[in-house]
Amino acid sequence: MKTRPLYSIASEIQKDWRKPYFGAIPYLKAMFGLESIDQSYYFDTGDSVVRYFLANASTWKGDTARRIKAELKTMLKK
Repeated sequence: MKTRPLYSIASEIQKDWRKPYFGAIPYLKAMFGLESIDQSYYFDTGDSVVRYFLANASTWKGDTARRIKAELKTMLKK
């Protein structure tokens, strides 16, 4: 399965998570500037952006949240 670009995933997150936790917002914004976890966002790696997003996204619930969190975790394992 081809992995989606992070900016595409970020767009879906933004549509579903109407009031994101403040700690997740900077990492969500950073994902809009990334295609993959192999890229860098200023001084942060894409990998760390995704990890910090996941660490701050525990309040995001529902089917879409579970699916996208699993997708992001799969990206990190590769």
